[in-house]
Parts: sequence; structure tokens; C-alpha cells
Amino acid sequence: MTPPTTAANQALTPIAPEQRVFQWHDHASLWFSLGVGLLVMQVGAYLIPAMGTQDALLAIVCGSLLGAALLGWVAKIGCDSGLASAGLMHAVYGSSFARLPIVLNIVQLLGWGTFELVVMRDATVAIGRQSGSMVDSYWPLLATLLWGGVITLLISGSMVQLVRRIIARVALPLVVLSLLWLSWQFLSLAQVQGLTEIWQRRGAGGMGVMPALDLVIAMPMSWLPLVADYARHGVSGKSAFRGTWAGFALANIWCYALGVLVALVLPSQDLVTALLLAQGGLIALSLILIDEVDNAYGDAYSGAVSAHALQPRWSVRRWGVGIAVLCTLLALVLPMHSLEPFLMLLSSIFLPLFGVILGRLAFAAPGTVLLNPVHAARPVHVAPIALWLAGIGFYHLVPTFAPALGAALPTLALCFVLAYVSRPRTQVDAAALTSHSRQT
Repeated sequence: MTPPTTAANQALTPIAPEQRVFQWHDHASLWFSLGVGLLVMQVGAYLIPAMGTQDALLAIVCGSLLGAALLGWVAKIGCDSGLASAGLMHAVYGSSFARLPIVLNIVQLLGWGTFELVVMRDATVAIGRQSGSMVDSYWPLLATLLWGGVITLLISGSMVQLVRRIIARVALPLVVLSLLWLSWQFLSLAQVQGLTEIWQRRGAGGMGVMPALDLVIAMPMSWLPLVADYARHGVSGKSAFRGTWAGFALANIWCYALGVLVALVLPSQDLVTALLLAQGGLIALSLILIDEVDNAYGDAYSGAVSAHALQPRWSVRRWGVGIAVLCTLLALVLPMHSLEPFLMLLSSIFLPLFGVILGRLAFAAPGTVLLNPVHAARPVHVAPIALWLAGIGFYHLVPTFAPALGAALPTLALCFVLAYVSRPRTQVDAAALTSHSRQT
């Protein structure tokens, strides 16, 4: 009798070279599109009035370039190894212990996916009320089900085709036009109020440069647990790094700066209302809202890849549909504003997690992971685990004894350096993980 075969674990198996199709422009268009969002603009508006215009823009540019570079670095590791984020966690933390951060990542992605649906619902209702077509109380329910249905439909298809055909060819040009239009509109308002006065406006205080960098870096850092899931489909690690870095940095700078500009010229309005007040703002906001779909899709897809790593009997597509439906249901019932601190807590967990991963894998040659063969077979890798847990504690302690330093950069630097100096020196082919991962 032929023994039953176990389902292949796609998340823990390196993608074959012939299945890799993403070029530089694919990475750039994907991460520019993922970097654009109403939530990013809203966080940018938080810098005002605590900071002056020039200080805020300096923090935006520096934080975006640095944060996107780290995102690109993880993308390069994912592309060079062919492993998804779950595979990188297995490689560094051990096949058994890695289940903990993978589960935490799934919980985080469920939360962020739900939050994205809430943002899309609220923006849809605001647009509908502005146009006079959504005045009934049941419209928020319908808007939530509408966007949840869109995400479910998209995730039942091919991720690669979505990126190459829909995002790159359709969504990206439209969202760039909408950002150009909104930027021109609010720059015109700023000119009426006096560009020189706005440029030289000083902050009211309450936020230093390093805490502001933390706020800016928070967006690219929130994508660290997802980036390898897409970058592994690239043909070159270098192009994955350059495309991811350039695309996300440009989007992050643009959206944060636009949020600051809106807060400067219309300080009394919430972001969505302010965007609607601009000439043509209804159309521009609608296009940005449509682009927001890929953010929710990205959360659902990566959540599905991570869930598949734990239970490969369900395909990535099947897990994706289930996660999209669950996010939709959660968006209908959860009080999202009370969930935000929990989501930020989870984000603080993943920054040191990937600081250790970068320190262990960043300088491995393409197609390899920096592990000792004997060490690779162990279910638990003690040193990386200890560094990760220490990094979490350090992240939360830094603001108490050195608030001016911020938390993100010191924690990332500490985890990276300690992980790098303590790394094993023997490299093994990433494919060596495959046979072991099929047993887990």
C-alpha cells in the first residue's frame, strides 16, 4: 500500500527559479501602491502642530529612506533564499519555536486587515454622504460587506497576476494622478495662506526628532513580516531590494508630507473631510480608496501564507479566503479605536524579531541561510530567541530612561549587532530546510 503523502508546505519551501517573475518595476509598483494609504496620511498629520514644518519634513525624509531600506533588505533576504517570512522565522528561531511568532503575525495581520476594512468603510461612507447618496444607517454595514467581498474575490485569484496586471498597469497610474492632483490643490491653498510663513512655521513642542522618526518608521516597519512573502517571487535579490526601497520610500515620503500639508492648511478638519474639501477631492479620494484595497489584500494574503506554514493541508488560497471573511466579520463588530494600542504592541514585537533575522541572515550569499547544519535541525534556537525577547523588553524600556532617543532605532540596532556577532559561521543551502520543513 502506498503511504499517504503530506501536503507540500509552500511557505517553508524555497520557490524554484523558473517560478520567479517579479522584476525591479514589479517590486517598485507593488510597494509604492502598498505604501500609499489614508492611514499613512493621517499619521503624517499627527506630526503637526507638535513639530515645525521643516523638522517634520526632515523626519519624514530620513525616516522613510531608512525604514524603506530595512524593508528592502528583508526583501532581498526573502528573494535570495526563496523563503516566505514564516520560512525565515523557521530558519532563525527553530522549527518549533517559530510557531509562536508566526501565530502572532497571523493575529497582527487579522487586526490590520480588519482595521483597513474599517478605514475603507468610513471613507466610503464619507464620500457617499458628500455626494448625497449615503444617508441611511445601514450604509456602513453595506460598505463593509462590499469591501470585504472585493478582498475575498481578489484573494481567490493569483497574487502574481494581481501585482503584474492590476496594480502595475491600472491602480498605480490612477493613484499617482490622484496624489498629484491633491498635492497641487493643497499647495495652492498653502500659497494663498503664504508659503514662506508655512515653511517657517515652528512647532508647539511635545515631539522630538527621534520620536518623530519612530512615528515615520512605524509604517515600513509594520510591513516587515510581510515583505518576504512577495519578494521571494523576484528574479534577483538586488532588484528586489532596489524596487522595494524606491517604491515604498517614495510613497511614504509623499503620503506623510501630504498629511502634514493638509494639517497645516486645514488644521481644524479631519483628514477625509479635508481631502473632500479640495477641488476634485471626491474623485481623488475615491481613487486612493480603491488603491487601499491592496493594503487589505496584502494583510490577508500574508496571513494566509503564515497560516499555511502552520497547516499546509489548506492551500494558501483557501486560507486567504477564510482570513478575508474573518476580517470582514471582525470589521462589523470590533471597536477598532480600542484595538489600536493592541496592534501597536504587536508591532513592537516584530521590530526586534526582524532585527535578529537581519543580523543572522543579512550577509548570507544568495540561495543560502546563515545556519550551522546541526543547528538547523533543532526545533529551538536559544540565542536568537533570547535576543528577540531582550529586544522586546529594551523597546519598552528605552522611552522611560532615554525618551529623546525614541525606541525603534536603538532597539533595531541592538538586536542587529548582537545577532550578527553571535551568528553561526557555517552556511547551508536554503533548500536543505525543505526536507526538514515538510516534517513540521
